[in-house]
Amino acid sequence: FESRVRQDMDEIYTRFDDEQTERQLLASRLNMLFRDRRAHAHTCLLTEAEARMSREAWTRAIDACDLVYGEVISLRTTVLGQIPEIRELQAADRRRQTVI
Repeated sequence: FESRVRQDMDEIYTRFDDEQTERQLLASRLNMLFRDRRAHAHTCLLTEAEARMSREAWTRAIDACDLVYGEVISLRTTVLGQIPEIRELQAADRRRQTVI
């Protein structure tokens, strides 16, 4: 009888230890999940900030491109408007060189 009681007690303590170990494992996993949750939320904020900054940079780049395009068209118009004057000056220079 005593040996049976001792075996039962040993089995109970073993199960209790196993249960404690399992609870500790679960508690550790739960703590890790909470830490991961905070880290994930922080990563999410960083990703959203990076996406916002990328959109803003894209918008600025498009605006700069539009501005440069407008400047190029303006310069082209100016040069096209001055072509007749340039041709007149070239012709006058040729006449002057033939005189010399």
